[in-house]
Amino acid sequence: MTLVTAQDPKTTSPHQLPLSDAVQHALNVTKRGVDELLIEAEFAQKLARAEKTGQPLRIKLGLDPTAPDLHLGHTVVLNKMRQLQDLGHTVIFLIGDFTSMIGDPSGRNATRPPLTREQIELNAQTYFKQASLVLDESKTEIRYNSEWCDPLGARGMIQLASKYTVARMMERDDFTKRFKAGTPISVHEFLYPLMQGYDSVALKADLELGGTDQKFNLLVGRELQKDYGQEPQCILTMPLLEGLDGVEKMSKSKNNYIAITEPANTMFAKVMSISDEMMWRYYDLLSFSSLAQIASYKQAVNEGQNPRDIKVALAQEIVTRFHSAQAATDALADFVNRSKGGIPDDISEISLTGAPMGIAQLLKQANLCASTSEAMRMVDQGGVRIDGAVISDKALQVAAGSFVLQVGKRKFAKITFSA
Repeated sequence: MTLVTAQDPKTTSPHQLPLSDAVQHALNVTKRGVDELLIEAEFAQKLARAEKTGQPLRIKLGLDPTAPDLHLGHTVVLNKMRQLQDLGHTVIFLIGDFTSMIGDPSGRNATRPPLTREQIELNAQTYFKQASLVLDESKTEIRYNSEWCDPLGARGMIQLASKYTVARMMERDDFTKRFKAGTPISVHEFLYPLMQGYDSVALKADLELGGTDQKFNLLVGRELQKDYGQEPQCILTMPLLEGLDGVEKMSKSKNNYIAITEPANTMFAKVMSISDEMMWRYYDLLSFSSLAQIASYKQAVNEGQNPRDIKVALAQEIVTRFHSAQAATDALADFVNRSKGGIPDDISEISLTGAPMGIAQLLKQANLCASTSEAMRMVDQGGVRIDGAVISDKALQVAAGSFVLQVGKRKFAKITFSA
């Protein structure tokens, strides 16, 4: 039995709350890898109550379908949801089909263009299907916030807006920076955190998860619940995962992402491309390995083991999670083969006409480069090969024939080229 001092944020009178071993374990699982848990003592009380009554906590995660695909950065918070789900609590996967039409201003230095209803519906179709690669679909409650936001109407929106002041909104760091810089802030952007907070009221959430950039929005939900006479939710923020460049957060717009629907070989190779130092960050935020196991990996590297071996274990774990153990084994074999200069077995076959053709135009036609200028850069960098031979002449005219065209380490195509 463990004793925790719970501090009511509105008083200075702490009280003692005994925690059972099971509750302490649940608290430890919840806290692993998080940035903040607010307020920890309150959440411990919620866990203790859930154990006593047998009533699971309601754990909320909201995602706006602003793009059709999820990447590993999204799974940092999904992994935490799965851990809480495995502890027996109710997980609510909330698709923000209403809030997507406003546009989340979090971390933005300009107004985010609202999405159309058609774009939202198209993106939402794949969201839960992909999230179910992490979550237990049979134990997940899926909701859309248009269920309660649409019925609010103009009168309800005005009443909701009356519960928060402009001064409180301007406490948001991104709003403050934009105001000081003279960058426009649209009035509808103030509605976003209010609507996200109202989601927590509608769902009677006990805990809401989000990235560190969502902290303000999550706290608004906590305050609105108090206004509506509900017990305020606790807040759990997860770190933002850096992308393959090791600098910017993982994002499709920055092209530094690993999509969870990527082919197994591509996913494996991308994980292997991260730096040795960044590998530990990925272990902390993505791996289901125990803390003791990760510590043993670090000790092994300190004692001279090649970090590549540890990275292989991470790549295999991630590929297994989103594909299968056999796919992970095959991806490792493919990666080793490519490392030795070999050609993978599963490359696409493309038939093209127009020979002879300049190498840059050919690379673009084969969809191995997005543009001829990118193709020229790849030639300059020595990243273009035909049947294994490096191409250094940007003016090369490629004749008709059959050959393997390669760009970088991961892009291959079998080309059948005719006049």
